[in-house]
Amino acid sequence: MELKRVVVTGLGAITPLGNDVDTTWQAALKGESGAGPITHFDASLFKTQFACEVKGFDYKMAMYNPDDRAEMKEVRRTDLYSQYALAAAKQAIVDARLLDEGIDRNEVGVIFASGIGGLHTFENEAGNYAKNEADGPRYSPFFIPTMIADIAAGHISMRYGFRGPNFGVVSACATSTNAMIDAFNYVRLGKATAIVTGGSEAPIFPAGVGGFNAMRAISTRNDDPKTASRPFSASRDGFVIGEGAVCLIFEELEHALARGARIYGEVIGGGMSGDAHHITAPHPEGLGAKLVMQRAIDDAGIRPDEVDYVNVHGTSTPLGDVGEAKAIKDVFGDHAYQMNISSTKSMTGHMLGATGAMEALFCVLACQHNIVPPTINHADGDDDEQLDYKMNFTFNKAQEREVNIALSNTFGFGGHNASIIVKKYKVGL
Repeated sequence: MELKRVVVTGLGAITPLGNDVDTTWQAALKGESGAGPITHFDASLFKTQFACEVKGFDYKMAMYNPDDRAEMKEVRRTDLYSQYALAAAKQAIVDARLLDEGIDRNEVGVIFASGIGGLHTFENEAGNYAKNEADGPRYSPFFIPTMIADIAAGHISMRYGFRGPNFGVVSACATSTNAMIDAFNYVRLGKATAIVTGGSEAPIFPAGVGGFNAMRAISTRNDDPKTASRPFSASRDGFVIGEGAVCLIFEELEHALARGARIYGEVIGGGMSGDAHHITAPHPEGLGAKLVMQRAIDDAGIRPDEVDYVNVHGTSTPLGDVGEAKAIKDVFGDHAYQMNISSTKSMTGHMLGATGAMEALFCVLACQHNIVPPTINHADGDDDEQLDYKMNFTFNKAQEREVNIALSNTFGFGGHNASIIVKKYKVGL
């Protein structure tokens, strides 16, 4: 069976750097941080009091028709993570012109992911139960369908009448990369002409911040939030929690060409692996990371030395950054010193289940514009003796270079690893 080629024809973003793709991209190229004091709740008693929040978001951004009172009622009773998803999906769907007359919506699917789902809804309902325990349990009839991690995909499908494959994926911080790999495979196998894919997360509430604090996973640098996410620096002390949603439209090439769609880039490969090591800690030698990158490269049918840029998982944790760097050297050999490497989490924070889509979008734009966004917050002398600084971690400043192929890594609790590879699209090739 001949596999179909898959291209990216639409983009949407609600992120800590901006509420659309261009604002997010320009902020990343400038090396801006999305971190600041938490505003979603009073975090004064928490060890960590800052995060990379979405700014200026209004639920009406999630509505297709802001004047429709029925839609307003429906959107207002969705969890914030679903609102982010609907807003990013609307941008991407409009960008791709997926609602044009003549497109068969039976052949358009939605594979949209969240690592946690409706955490805020869960917190509220659990709190309501505690308040009413003496009178017996009281729960909203919307509790379960608002909370579950697949419902964002369901909302997008229902809103636009897309009846192709429709489901969510959960693999912690690898979630949206797994969703994109599924979307890629469905399209190239001919199971759909287009898939609305990506991820969304809204974890910046007491349970999310408190839970990660208890694990000692997130930075506590409350005195300087904007420099707290510092991947590959000796002084890193954990990741900065982020939120938002990113959506990409994956479409079969011939279908896109036939309707004159704009093509941002091409998806050429994906890989998955398991660490089989620990529930939260990555393998210290990066064995799962090595395996997943090699599988993605093999799936793409390319050589390691053809990769120009790797957007690393690079969360700013002591163990994770070292293991991933070791894996990169094992996979790429001498080419590890020639290609660019950067962790955009230094700017967006760690968006958990949405992070894979965020970083795939950056890879697509890096190929399109021939520029690599930086890893910010590295200072002279802030070097970890376990890391090889001859590797080009693209510190502090975006770097212009020819980017034809880019690889994105995402690794999740449970040892879930996923990598996806995108390529510059060239007409006629």
